Amino acid sequence: MWTIGSGALRTATLCGLGFAIGACSTMANLPPVSQQTLEYYTRQVKGYQNSYPPRRIVVIATVDAREFKEADAVDHAPDAQGNPRIGVVLDRGHQPIQSVYGQPLGPVVQDAFAKAAEEAGMVSFVSNESLDTALKQTNLDYVLQGTLTRCWVRKQRGPDGPYGLTWATSADFIVQVALYKPPFHTPFWHGTSASTYDDPPLSNFFSGPDDDTSIYDEPGQVLSVALTRAVAGTFRRPDLRALVLDDIALHH
Repeated sequence: MWTIGSGALRTATLCGLGFAIGACSTMANLPPVSQQTLEYYTRQVKGYQNSYPPRRIVVIATVDAREFKEADAVDHAPDAQGNPRIGVVLDRGHQPIQSVYGQPLGPVVQDAFAKAAEEAGMVSFVSNESLDTALKQTNLDYVLQGTLTRCWVRKQRGPDGPYGLTWATSADFIVQVALYKPPFHTPFWHGTSASTYDDPPLSNFFSGPDDDTSIYDEPGQVLSVALTRAVAGTFRRPDLRALVLDDIALHH
């Protein structure tokens, strides 16, 4: 009869119950590269749905002007397929053990703004036309252009817990937004929307591995939350909402 040693039994039990994110899968060495998918989580951010009038807004291509400030982001070149570097996985000594890449960011952010505008109650479209061309359209109320300045995720191994390895992930996303009223080239409104999301909350995680656990398995999911909160947060801003409502009142 085959028997299972206590160590193997304990490992199998942990894998089956999933007590610690990565407790089993990260026992093996991580591959040097991870390809992640970023997406906008529809209706994750609450409190602004259908709060705007149904005006027609087109979202043109997002400008990629990201800044890379961390030491672990020095090598931020895209991979061989042209996918952008969006983050890093670090060991307990803060040394990089995996490079994280995502799909082209411009279309992702552009589509996210269109979805957020639709949630807000507007009639949204996406277009790859230039700003000059979009402002010549006569059937639009607004043209939105985003400039991405920050999009980075860092996943780091933490202290060993009683059930295995622990991980903490932190994501930053910053986008500058300009809203235009055709045919004028001066922005009708502009602002910066930023979001930092920690999974689990760092104040809990570093106080002890038993205090909190991660919600998401993948760094791309954590970065997607930061993206969603920053983009949707644009339409939650009272100053933008009030400006659009006053503008409609004056013209209709």
